[in-house]
Amino acid sequence: MKLKLKLELKMIEKICFESSVLAIILRHSYEKEGIEFFTPDEFSQQLAYMKRPSGYVIPPHVHNPIRREVQYTKEVLFIKSGKVRVDFYTDARVYVQSRMLNAGDVILLAFGGHGFQILEAAEIIEVKQGPYAGDHDKTRFSPIDDAQVRLSGEAQ
Repeated sequence: MKLKLKLELKMIEKICFESSVLAIILRHSYEKEGIEFFTPDEFSQQLAYMKRPSGYVIPPHVHNPIRREVQYTKEVLFIKSGKVRVDFYTDARVYVQSRMLNAGDVILLAFGGHGFQILEAAEIIEVKQGPYAGDHDKTRFSPIDDAQVRLSGEAQ
């Protein structure tokens, strides 16, 4: 049981700085029966994994109109192919650490800043709240030098 829990933690990784969750990474190798939500209820973008057996029925449904207030854009990226390094920053643009993402990995970018280095040609699917506000939606800043990269976690 202890080994399984340790392996599961490597397949789901929360990148944190102080008390803020910067990102949640769901590795392509994650597998669990049923449904699992990885985000707290207060996140305006939710991330979940679902595994259901053949013949399982999710009843047809519509979503009811519920007013929600979104203050910060959250993004979910699905790495369809390739290899990508993601660099995490605080809101004050201070570099924290980096992780590698490979084909099949999913990441929810929740708070702080982030930048990407495409290491192998990549296809990435992005899902976020809209509409996109163009240059008003983000503040760009200079990336770190490769010599500053601090990598840890799975999938190096």
